[in-house]
Amino acid sequence: MAINAVFQGKSHKMRLFPDFANQISMFDLFTTVPVLVTGFGFHVNVHPIRAELSKRSDMRSAIRISLLIGVIIYFAIGFFGYLLFGDSIMADILVNFDQNSDTPIGQLLNDVVRLSYAIHLLLVFPIMNFSLRVNIDELLFPNKLNLASDTPRFVSLTLILLSLTYTVAIAIPNIWYFFQFMGSTTVVFTSFIFPGAIILRYV
Repeated sequence: MAINAVFQGKSHKMRLFPDFANQISMFDLFTTVPVLVTGFGFHVNVHPIRAELSKRSDMRSAIRISLLIGVIIYFAIGFFGYLLFGDSIMADILVNFDQNSDTPIGQLLNDVVRLSYAIHLLLVFPIMNFSLRVNIDELLFPNKLNLASDTPRFVSLTLILLSLTYTVAIAIPNIWYFFQFMGSTTVVFTSFIFPGAIILRYV
């Protein structure tokens, strides 16, 4: 859709810097930092995934490929989204597609984007939930058997986490606030403070 808008001359002009005359725009620049930290703050899954690999030597390639794919996807969404919607782009880009799908092709592309987003969530959520479930289990049940060998505890803990996740998703309609909160609190701790604390503790 963005490429089509470029050929039709309907794309928005790219702006590399914030509007310095607008103080709100200046402060919005700082609100993007927590979101970027959140986007690249999933290194907590490195160790569990490494333990699951048959060849530990493949971990370095997996990290490089994952980072490359992540950078490409984030850049493409941001770049083409801004070309298509300009300053009117919203935190949930799907809302913008609802406002710009007045043609059959636009509606088809809207459906494709929504389906792709749903598939993305289906693939990403289990990876994110994996380390969360393991850590909560170790916190609540330190003396119990391995979680993988205790099916009732595994299922009940998974259902509780899913229920809490769905409740928070429904209660917070704008995902931008969630990313800002996570990026300025939890992700900062897990990305910068906690790794440094481990090094200071054991080195």
